[in-house]
Amino acid sequence: MEFSLDRIYGRSPRSLTVGFLCAGTALVLAVDAAVAAVGGDAVAWTPVRLAGGWTVVGVSSLFLYGALTYHRRRAEAARRELETSNQQLQVLSRVFRHNVRNDLNVIRGYADLLGERVDDDRSRALLETIRETTDDVVEISEKLRVIEESSPDAPAERIDLVEAVREAAADVDDSDVTVRMETPEEAWICADRSVEYPIREVFENAVTHNDASTRRVEARVEENGTSTCLEVSDNGPGIPEDERAVLRAERETPLSHASSIGLWLVKWMCETQGGTVGFEATDDGTTVRLRFESVTVADRPAPDRAGAGSAADSERVENR
Repeated sequence: MEFSLDRIYGRSPRSLTVGFLCAGTALVLAVDAAVAAVGGDAVAWTPVRLAGGWTVVGVSSLFLYGALTYHRRRAEAARRELETSNQQLQVLSRVFRHNVRNDLNVIRGYADLLGERVDDDRSRALLETIRETTDDVVEISEKLRVIEESSPDAPAERIDLVEAVREAAADVDDSDVTVRMETPEEAWICADRSVEYPIREVFENAVTHNDASTRRVEARVEENGTSTCLEVSDNGPGIPEDERAVLRAERETPLSHASSIGLWLVKWMCETQGGTVGFEATDDGTTVRLRFESVTVADRPAPDRAGAGSAADSERVENR
């Protein structure tokens, strides 16, 4: 029978204590018998010595039962609190994504109607601010949907990271952005399609938060044994240290919080895929590294010879 810790954790404190008591009682008897057999000490079989050993086992069993009962109750309380918190988060997410989003669409519609009736620059600028703000909040609701629909289970699929990176780079459609990519023909990782979201988010952050006169984004995919790394660098101002500190601490406070859910999305989604995220900010820009588990050569799909010629070791994409 295969030993499993889950079978032990699933038993009640009473059954575990009874098992410990029986095993301890048998062990005391076996040790005394072994000592008597090896050393010829007949005293080892006296009732007083056996009773002393069994008393120690009995007292230990009582302590064990108390400790198991206490920790089991704490675990049950923590489980109930976690279930309540998850239920509250699901309700809040659903209300935000549906009710709040519908209200924002109404605000956006009225802003468009007002835009047709005003003709002064000041009013148009205020209306444009309303449109941009509502669009930003709607975008956050979409990101919440991605997190809510993601599976916590370990990924069982295989994804070509190079293909996902090229698709994300193709979505960068700003006219003054230059994207340079250095990739192998393919790089298969253990992940499902949801890994495309953090990859796309990294590219969007590299462009959206870049205020350089000529915005540049460099992406590189590198395989290193059992792991595959995506490195995306830009020449923007970089992620503020306080926001990176929030991600490292994995908690937010009223005085220390990230300005956007995007960074949390990248972190959560990558960790769900069994990967890791690293940030490096310098005066020259920001570098984000996403590292995933590589798929062994034996488990990779057969290469598509018909499309092999379209893949390049290094390519340059200029969005016009």
